[in-house]
Amino acid sequence: MECRLGCGACCIAPSISSLGKPANVRCKHLDENNLCKIFGQPQRPRVCHEFKADKDICGKTNAQAMDNLIYLEKVT
Repeated sequence: MECRLGCGACCIAPSISSLGKPANVRCKHLDENNLCKIFGQPQRPRVCHEFKADKDICGKTNAQAMDNLIYLEKVT
């Protein structure tokens, strides 16, 4: 599955410990269009680089992606 540009759920819902980012807070590297400003850069966290869009996690809409990732964050 290709990532939906402008979704941003994976940059908002989960915590990103290497950035000190808590869950349900926008990443400081997410721009106003919900695109990563450091995508492809060496300072991008490994966990972000390794995340791959998946239909079971991302669903069919940005809202489904947020709901699924918020749920996964809570249960892990």
